[in-house]
Amino acid sequence: MLAPDLSGRTALVTGSARGLGRAFALALARNGASVAVHYHSSEAAAHATAEEAREAGAADAVPVQGDVTHPETVDELFADVEENLGSVDVLVNNVGDFAPAHWRDLSYDDWIRVMHTNYTATYLTCKRALPGMESERWGRIVNVGYASGEKGLVSPKNFPYFAAKTGVLMFTRMLAADTQDDGITVNAVSPYVVENSDEFPDDLPRGRPADYEDVTQAMLFFCDEDSGYISGENIEVDGGWLPEDV
Repeated sequence: MLAPDLSGRTALVTGSARGLGRAFALALARNGASVAVHYHSSEAAAHATAEEAREAGAADAVPVQGDVTHPETVDELFADVEENLGSVDVLVNNVGDFAPAHWRDLSYDDWIRVMHTNYTATYLTCKRALPGMESERWGRIVNVGYASGEKGLVSPKNFPYFAAKTGVLMFTRMLAADTQDDGITVNAVSPYVVENSDEFPDDLPRGRPADYEDVTQAMLFFCDEDSGYISGENIEVDGGWLPEDV
């Protein structure tokens, strides 16, 4: 298991009260980071995850609330983290809603919600995190993508999700190019199906979905001090998935 030394670092994981985000937060905690457990509405779960993070080895852990799709609330969220834990050194953009319906059946509100939580939120949190990272000349940003975004695969369902995650990969690479002299790396981790999914497709590689540890190991790799020359990359955590009809 990867064990980067993150003591003295502050990590913010968006959407980390539950699920994969929670696994990211606990993995960073086990490696000594102070962890901000972000939530939008799951307050009780965020407090529980923060307590688990402290027990797991975090220097400190606090729950922080905010809507990451609006500039004002993102600024308030970061100010809360900075007041309690210090400037953000590690940012993991995990937030992202689904809309598993045919695109013709989606409402405008569904489209906007999925695009904003996956794509706009990534832009806003990265923009807010960068000044502190640039000041310290050290930073790690890991954005969560989706395996089909790299492969260019499409489906009549989940249009806004696929489009947003493909945009996240392009944004990741553009931001990596813009920060190559700042001591900051920007990378992506793109799973296919993870263990907390509501339903599993028939074409699961290796006979199972990815478990949380499969994905967190890729995230930790990008956070390691020794990964400082790797930026603009994407790790697909998909077991080698390729649909049979491609």
